[in-house]
Amino acid sequence: MIRSLPNSPVYKYTYRFYVICFFIFLVMPLIAIAVLAFNDSSSVALPWKGFTLDWFFANTDQRTGLLADDGLIQSIFISVKTAFYVATISTIVGIAAALLFEEEKFRLKGLLYFLALTPLVIPGVILGISILLSSTLAGSYIEQKFGWDIAFLSPSFWLVVLGQFSFGATYVMLLVGARLKKFDRTLEEAALSLKATRLQSIWYVTIPFLRPAILGAFVVAFLISFSNFNTTIFLIGSDPTLPVDLYSRIKFSSTPILNAVSFLIVVFITVAALLSLFLNRNKK
Repeated sequence: MIRSLPNSPVYKYTYRFYVICFFIFLVMPLIAIAVLAFNDSSSVALPWKGFTLDWFFANTDQRTGLLADDGLIQSIFISVKTAFYVATISTIVGIAAALLFEEEKFRLKGLLYFLALTPLVIPGVILGISILLSSTLAGSYIEQKFGWDIAFLSPSFWLVVLGQFSFGATYVMLLVGARLKKFDRTLEEAALSLKATRLQSIWYVTIPFLRPAILGAFVVAFLISFSNFNTTIFLIGSDPTLPVDLYSRIKFSSTPILNAVSFLIVVFITVAALLSLFLNRNKK
């Protein structure tokens, strides 16, 4: 729709109707989850039987709320812990990669940049399987050759961090790199002319300019890690993350506590996304 050109009333109303239907399609499932999380019923679906907070706070023989479910709380803690480590490592490596790919004299820049983007192209299932097989074979070889049992190479917390880091760093690299393209290189040159080292010019000049993008990229990497399922399920050990725990629960039984968890996740992701949007907005 080109606003500068005249359009017929039918086109305008059809366009508005399409936009409204599109956003209803996106928002209605979230609204349904938010409503059913407070439904006084043992079923995850309608009919509505009244308002209740039992699925958040109850701890009885009939009902167990979110805060009383130790297994669910533990999986949330593991997801937050995993996301924090993934976001931290991805941010550090992603910033370094963004700075590296902005160097004009960097050899094999095109090939390495293409390789850095491959985790976004490869399906998460394939990525999880390939990391699992590679780490398992490496662990078996090291154990047979040297007699060392490296727990890191078997399905575990740190293998999940490694798997999610493989694509988290790419997101950070792209977000930071997009802002880095707007950076005035003469500022770094001025710092270097004043006897600053290359590292000092990056730390005191470049990084402050990139700070909004860095914070936003950290939030994005955290959210991607927190909600990841298709890669994590192949690398998880005995302690599942929240998406894996919810999947295992919904396979065998389904209670409104899942709606309560989903409601809190939607609220958390919405707040984090708004924070990321605020940090990445254009500033003079």
